[in-house]
Amino acid sequence: MAMSELSCNQGPDPAAFRSIVRRERIAARLALPRAEHARASALIEAGLESMLSSWPAQVIAFCWPLRGEFDCRPLVERLLHRGWRAAQPVVIAPATPMVFRPWTPAAAMTTDHYGIPIPAGSDTLAPDVVLLPLVAFDAMGYRIGYGGGYFDRTLATLSPRPYAIGVGFELARMDSVFPADHDIRLDAIVTESGASLLS
Repeated sequence: MAMSELSCNQGPDPAAFRSIVRRERIAARLALPRAEHARASALIEAGLESMLSSWPAQVIAFCWPLRGEFDCRPLVERLLHRGWRAAQPVVIAPATPMVFRPWTPAAAMTTDHYGIPIPAGSDTLAPDVVLLPLVAFDAMGYRIGYGGGYFDRTLATLSPRPYAIGVGFELARMDSVFPADHDIRLDAIVTESGASLLS
């Protein structure tokens, strides 16, 4: 059992626990050898493509890859050729829901105040499907992200709620992330070990 999981079972402050988990799991992801990262990424991409291949063309939202995350862009580009549209989440203000701006490989880009590339302009799209990066996750479909709460806050305001797919590496898996009351459960999880449908 990882130190972070043992510590949580002993009942520390939830925020401190999540901070430890983030540090551990991001470090583990960044430490993946390049060949292993590429192998796992190819399996994740194949799993996502298999899941989405029979779905009608919709609007899919995804995040720019950071800190060794799986890169969704090649898959999203193929979906665009099949009639899908794509969007990326944009933080407009702290502690508020995000908006989703249209994205294509040719889209004009800028950066947000975190330095993350985002589409320029003010047009928005309502996503039908959202690919959420996983810092940590459990079998119940709860995740730990980067700590801002933006995805939970955003998904809670969207109606109808988009289908939420957690995407990440198996090294992010935990017995439990000990979700808070405001955490929103994912609809599916895809890792290099396969896809799990939760709803």
